[in-house]
Amino acid sequence: MDIAHRSGCPINLTLEMLGDRWSLIVIRDIMFGNRRHFRELLTQSEEGIASNVLADRLKRLTEKGLLSRTGDPSHKQKGIYSLTEPSIQLVPLLAQMGAWGRRHTPVSEELSIRAELLEQGGPPMWAAFMEELRSLHTGAPAPQRSVFSELQAAYLAVVARKKAETSAAIGA
Repeated sequence: MDIAHRSGCPINLTLEMLGDRWSLIVIRDIMFGNRRHFRELLTQSEEGIASNVLADRLKRLTEKGLLSRTGDPSHKQKGIYSLTEPSIQLVPLLAQMGAWGRRHTPVSEELSIRAELLEQGGPPMWAAFMEELRSLHTGAPAPQRSVFSELQAAYLAVVARKKAETSAAIGA
């Protein structure tokens, strides 16, 4: 059965698939945070997603083919969520959204450092990141470069610097 859409416009169809408040946040957390289990997505999200909303979005994103779910060998009732090729191809969109957000919204330094690096790195970095995500999520061969590690190291460096600055200010 074919689901009716408001129009055949590609922007509309993309928004119908991804445009709710939580879908891109879930994809972001899997993509940039490597959060692959329900519990990680629930407890480590900056935005505090409700468990019923998370369950609905994971189900919907899996049904739409943006995520896949496999059983977790360590626990029969747990699942491991992976990005599929269509969601991996969202990297340029998320990079552009992050760049736009850095320019037009009051971002925090630690949560915007990845967006800054992706903007500076441009399409070559996005392509390298997509290659790495294919390795992590679809079993493709591992690339030599780890953009994920670069982004994580930059995030951790900002967090450590801000913590040191806060400690110094308190001790002063």
